[in-house]
Amino acid sequence: MIFILLLLPACSQEAERTYTVDEFIADEALLRRTIFECRDNPGELRNTANCQNAEAADGKLRLQNMRKALGG
Repeated sequence: MIFILLLLPACSQEAERTYTVDEFIADEALLRRTIFECRDNPGELRNTANCQNAEAADGKLRLQNMRKALGG
């Protein structure tokens, strides 16, 4: 019985899904939301995989947009 009670907290804490750079690029709403959350709490979230991937995706999208604006 005690063993089951010890497992309950672990079951209630779902691991956050890690998104790839390409997934963030494909879903700009997810990208914006993640960047907002990461920049709102950089001390805790800055080094997480999702924050790093979101920042990389944001940079990649900015470069793509600059190339389009310059006719490339």
